[in-house]
Amino acid sequence: MATQTKRATIYFDPILHKALRLKAVETSRSVSELVNEAVKEALLEDAEDLVAFDDRSDDPLISYDEMVKRLRKDGRI
Repeated sequence: MATQTKRATIYFDPILHKALRLKAVETSRSVSELVNEAVKEALLEDAEDLVAFDDRSDDPLISYDEMVKRLRKDGRI
C-alpha cells in the first residue's frame, strides 16, 4: 500500500542544502527521504528523553547551588 505524504516548504542554508543534495546522490536516495529519516530520528530521541524524564520524576530535586557545592566537595570542579 502506498504511503500518503504531505508537501512542505523547507528553507535550508545554502551550504546545508548542497551537502544534502550531494548525500542524496551518493546514497541514491531523495532529499525527502533523507529529511524524513532525520526528522523521525529526532522525534524518536525526543520520545526516549520523555521516557527518561518520566522514569526520574520521583527523584529528589536539588538546587543549582547545592549541586555546585556537591561538585566542589567531591573535587569535580
